[in-house]
Amino acid sequence: QVQLVESGGGLVQAGGSLRLSCVASGRTFRRYAMGWFRQAPGKEREFVAAISWSGGITYYADSVKGRFTISRDNAKNTMYLQMNSLTPEDTAVYYCAADGLIGRSSNEYNYWGQGTQVTVSS
Repeated sequence: QVQLVESGGGLVQAGGSLRLSCVASGRTFRRYAMGWFRQAPGKEREFVAAISWSGGITYYADSVKGRFTISRDNAKNTMYLQMNSLTPEDTAVYYCAADGLIGRSSNEYNYWGQGTQVTVSS
């Protein structure tokens, strides 16, 4: 079992940056692959980025590639999402997720945080 808590969301102007954090409880954090997903109003939840348990493998959605960077610090039980060059289209609730294998589908993750709101103004 792992519990996830996101933070770092907020309001930012287009072109700005934010860094999201996801802190996990439990001593088995390093066993889990982690992912970031987002859901905008009226839209389905979509994949943003994922990282393997070691951090050696990362996946990105095409829409964020080159602008977002996913990372993790297993010693701190924390995963990060550095978001640069934000646009209004990035506005959404961002969720972190965890499970045994890295993947791009929300169906592949059993553990979820409550989400943090990111709003990008034009």
